[in-house]
Amino acid sequence: MRVVGGSERGRALRSPKGHDIRPTSDRVREAVFNMVDTLGGVDDATVVDLFAGTGALGIEALSRGAASAVFVERDRSAAALVQENLDALGLAERGKVVRLDVVRWLETAGPFEVAFADPPYAFEQWPVVFERVRAQLLVAESNRELDLGGRWELLRCKRYGSTVVHVAHTALDSPGDLR
Repeated sequence: MRVVGGSERGRALRSPKGHDIRPTSDRVREAVFNMVDTLGGVDDATVVDLFAGTGALGIEALSRGAASAVFVERDRSAAALVQENLDALGLAERGKVVRLDVVRWLETAGPFEVAFADPPYAFEQWPVVFERVRAQLLVAESNRELDLGGRWELLRCKRYGSTVVHVAHTALDSPGDLR
């Protein structure tokens, strides 16, 4: 697994052994950031990577010019892996790893300009995430199409193999530039 764009393009990311974490593939990450770029991109944006796993989405955002990224991951070894990846790429001063349950963390978190949410496919608390996340743009990955609720306006929904990517903005904002 590698960073697919920006200043760290081509640099390797450490990934875990086993199947507990399902990192977003390079192909899907590239497609996600192409979609985000058409909506103003992540340059100078504040970003949150929910259910961070390896940190690939937030690290990709930092590589592409995000001002800062918060990585939320409850698993101790996964959170340590995110920190290792940030350190190895020299991005640690722009990234902060929070080891906490995402749903609980969202009670008081935000706002952010861009939020990435890629939980395990069995995750069932999407309505709570959609209600609590405070961001202008949301990229949610699942294995199925999701009902985003009334706070979000779906801009794009695309399937890549078993992954379904939803890109939405808050219903109160215009879909143009994120800032």
